[in-house]
Amino acid sequence: MLAGLIFATEDADDRAGVLAATLPFGGLTLIEFQARLLASAGASQIILVVARMTPELLGAISRIGRRGVAVDAVRTAIEAVEKLHPLARVLVVADGVVTTGDVVQSLAAAGQDTLLVTDQDDRHYERVGANAAWAGLALLDGNRIAEVAAMPRDYDFQSTLLRAAAQAGADQVRLDSHMAPGHGIERNAQALARRGNGTVAALVARPLRWADRFLFSPLVRLALPPLMTRAVPTMAALALALALAIAAVATIALGHPAIGMAVACVALLGGKIGASLAWVRDEGPLVRFTDYAVPAMAALAVSVVGYAADRPAGLILAVVLLIAAALLERAAPAEHQRRLWASPVAYPLVMLPLLIAGQPLVALASAGLYAAVTLAAAIEAFREKP
Repeated sequence: MLAGLIFATEDADDRAGVLAATLPFGGLTLIEFQARLLASAGASQIILVVARMTPELLGAISRIGRRGVAVDAVRTAIEAVEKLHPLARVLVVADGVVTTGDVVQSLAAAGQDTLLVTDQDDRHYERVGANAAWAGLALLDGNRIAEVAAMPRDYDFQSTLLRAAAQAGADQVRLDSHMAPGHGIERNAQALARRGNGTVAALVARPLRWADRFLFSPLVRLALPPLMTRAVPTMAALALALALAIAAVATIALGHPAIGMAVACVALLGGKIGASLAWVRDEGPLVRFTDYAVPAMAALAVSVVGYAADRPAGLILAVVLLIAAALLERAAPAEHQRRLWASPVAYPLVMLPLLIAGQPLVALASAGLYAAVTLAAAIEAFREKP
């Protein structure tokens, strides 16, 4: 199994008495960001090495635990050994490390003890040789922790662990140049704030299906940093999305389906932004709400287009589309999805050009056919890979 060991012992450079690990970082604290990277890399247990407990640190520990990983706080190597699983491989994160998921996941895949090193000259980096400095990440066998636990307790845990790993012959992997700009050790509050929003926004998952991946996801990543910088509440983004959805429905009902569907697409984008803000901030109930709210907004817009078109043909086409779309979401687990498959946000996009051309029935039929073809592909994929 994989465990994480995060050091949180140093004070911030510009805030006396405040642990650097609890400084704000993109709507989170730095230690929560580090824990997310470890959990994404497969860590099922996280050990926090702390010098003292603070209210901010207690809150961060509680929020980390809600993500489904076991979290323990220790002060010494002896306590760490007692908490670690005896067969665990340990991903070590130095105090104040800012990095990317790609770096952490590539290190987690290493087959033996590995130190990530760099040739950068920074006072926060500890030297491990004449031409290399430790970049703050390592993958080590649990026995290295036990070796440190057997040493005098007044030794610095982090530095001693680094020396023990280096002397045991751990591989030294140099940080790739293209990953270096996103990696560093930082304990300055202002510098972390500048780096945090963009870095955390990059954690937002890239969906597979085309409409989410190539249209909505890039716009969400673009919008998140300024929203997090201004501390815009998640509820504000969701309220705006719902207001736009209501405006879209009213516009379609008043006989302007193309304009209404365009507004609906903007509402869906707002819903996606709200969902991402909720995910970043660990607002579980709001995440679950958006899981239903975004498809519901798309379904409502489609339904009103069908009602406002020639009846009963428009209503029939709308109902067929909604049934096929609902069945598709039930039959399309993430591991079976394909890039060109339909999704709830794709139907308004497919319909919009035909609505602009004044063909609501053709728009409904095209979206319904798209949903039906994707549903058939999903069923076949499920049959091939049960």
